[in-house]
Amino acid sequence: MTEPKIHSPATPEAAKKQPRDGKGNATIYDIAKVAGVNPSTVSRALSKPGRVSAKTQKLIQDAAAELNYQVNPFARALPTGRTNTFGLIVADITNPTFFDIIRGAQTTGTLRDYTLVLAESAESAATELTAARRMMATADGLILASPRMDDDDIRALARDKPVVVINREVEGVPSVIPDVRKGIGEAVRSLAANGHKRIAFVAGPAQSWMSARRWEGFESACEWSRLEAVRVESTKPTVDGGRQVARDVLSTGATAVLAYNDLLAIGLMQELQAGGMAVPDQISIVGFDDIFGADFTTPPLTTVRSPLGECGAGAAARLLDLLQGKGNAEPEGTLQMETELVLRGSSGRLLAAGQR
Repeated sequence: MTEPKIHSPATPEAAKKQPRDGKGNATIYDIAKVAGVNPSTVSRALSKPGRVSAKTQKLIQDAAAELNYQVNPFARALPTGRTNTFGLIVADITNPTFFDIIRGAQTTGTLRDYTLVLAESAESAATELTAARRMMATADGLILASPRMDDDDIRALARDKPVVVINREVEGVPSVIPDVRKGIGEAVRSLAANGHKRIAFVAGPAQSWMSARRWEGFESACEWSRLEAVRVESTKPTVDGGRQVARDVLSTGATAVLAYNDLLAIGLMQELQAGGMAVPDQISIVGFDDIFGADFTTPPLTTVRSPLGECGAGAAARLLDLLQGKGNAEPEGTLQMETELVLRGSSGRLLAAGQR
């Protein structure tokens, strides 16, 4: 029977650098050996730079790099109560609307030495609440993007740890929302200038706070421009949902449509074109958000641009300010971001009546 080989470090230096946890993970004790300092000095240098001399800090940083030392956020949380992570829950991770929100939050977190942890609710309030509770067990705070749970559940979470909401206003909880009035007003006035008299609004999910605000802004803008506003319900805020609602849109007799989001608008446009309708010659279509790919359609989609990246960055900044004791005097206030119309080829035409 062959005896197992016992591997040993080739040099004393290598032996000195073997991780003491036996798993290949360097510890502060390993760094202390390599740097020739006490473990407590390593701990101070890594957790609060500036508490040791520049020379010692450099020794420790070099040793940590040599050993490929990685900070364990949960170990760091033991003395501080913080993991330097924050959670972000989105309604649908496949929806491009959330791409820039995620990136904006991630960028802000990275700049401030925080790591983003991501989850989705799949448009389910129950799933969202479960994910939020699990995240709150380890993350320092939470961002809810287009949450579907009710206000009481959100406030209960906020009593446990800091919470910031995107695309929703909840009393007592800080939020970041796009101000829809300017962008929707520009869209409706543009359609009115082309002679449209009846415009349909394709609504988003029934539980969506933002869908209700967009409908209110749409109704108000249509009233101002003396246009008839009609509402059409959708089954889901996706491309497929847009296809499914095409017949209902046609039944309204509207010559122009503003959809709750770009995915609905794209699906609607595809279905109407498949049925032989010309866009925008026979019907104008306007989306909302200006997601990646909105200009890939034929014709390119006119849309109300929502500052999604800024919303993500703004929400992360507010959350981290609260975590780091930099929150403003009224942290529950709402931060509003401006929207604007982006004119492309899917809206226009009609005219007549002296070509306006």
